[in-house]
Amino acid sequence: MAMICGTSTCHMAISEQALFVPGVWGPCLSAMVPGMWLNEGGQSATGRLIDHVVKGHAAYAQLQERARQSLPFTGGNIYSYLNSHLSSMVNDGSAVDLLGSSLHVWPDFHGNRSPLADPTLKGMMIGLSLSQTLDDLALLYLATVQALALGTLHILDAMREAGHDIRTLFLCGGLSKNALFVQIHANATGLPVVLPDQMEAVLIGAAVLGACASQDYSSIQEAMEKMAKVGKVVQPDRELQSFYERKYKVFLRLFAHQREYQAIMNQR
Repeated sequence: MAMICGTSTCHMAISEQALFVPGVWGPCLSAMVPGMWLNEGGQSATGRLIDHVVKGHAAYAQLQERARQSLPFTGGNIYSYLNSHLSSMVNDGSAVDLLGSSLHVWPDFHGNRSPLADPTLKGMMIGLSLSQTLDDLALLYLATVQALALGTLHILDAMREAGHDIRTLFLCGGLSKNALFVQIHANATGLPVVLPDQMEAVLIGAAVLGACASQDYSSIQEAMEKMAKVGKVVQPDRELQSFYERKYKVFLRLFAHQREYQAIMNQR
């Protein structure tokens, strides 16, 4: 499954036979690869949600200043600094992921596109405290990234139930440059994540189409094979499997509870 991760995320899977997946667009013949059927799921806001959560926090100004001070190490990027800060919060060498044990987010602040296809859903957060420190901002950022990864798992489950055999994730787009986002997607889904050699994958896609139009290659498949290269493969941390299984149970209960609350308030 290919994921184009930016302001929002598209989850694109192809198959030889037409597969109908509830809450996922398609199947569409030859929409992405000639002769193959495409299903496209998505999350209505991913990069936008992370920005919203981080920039709306009381410690955001402190984060900006810390990122500026760490310019030689993080390039001044607030997310590179947050990733580094989270690592510094782990004292016993355990995985950063475990810091999200008691903070949970339902990420549909802008409604759910897939697989629930419910634009009325809203965001939820469980485990907030009165503290407004940089540590709290880092934890909320982590929990948000974990929620987005579990949302991808939710889409994956729907696609698999409909017959897709998905064993690898291919990520591109702005969020694929965030090492924590990539690693957490691998850990939460249990799948290896492939990153392209050329991070501006949209440009490679345009070049592939241009190469076919100019008849440098006989097919899109041939052009893809010759022009698109694997840059890096990120493997999941298998020791976190139980952690994410439990966190996924909480994730699904958040959605169920929100529907219950809606039903209660709609009673007359």
